[in-house]
Amino acid sequence: MEKSEVLEKLNVIFKDTLENDDLCINYATTAKDVDEWDSLNHIQLVVDIEKSFNIRFKSTEIHSWNNVGEMIDSIMAKTQ
Repeated sequence: MEKSEVLEKLNVIFKDTLENDDLCINYATTAKDVDEWDSLNHIQLVVDIEKSFNIRFKSTEIHSWNNVGEMIDSIMAKTQ
């Protein structure tokens, strides 16, 4: 799976989880860039991403992400 494919899949997950059909994330997107992306929704995003990609993250991985690009790097490391 390519980074662009992971980003496309994440866009769908973010739109569904945050209930914002107008949302469009990119590699540099951070929680500060998205009004609906608060701490509670962050937990739900992680759960939905884990289910969608059939992976599990460690809390240290989750805390290390600074943007969507780093999240994608973690996903790709677990799916390849």
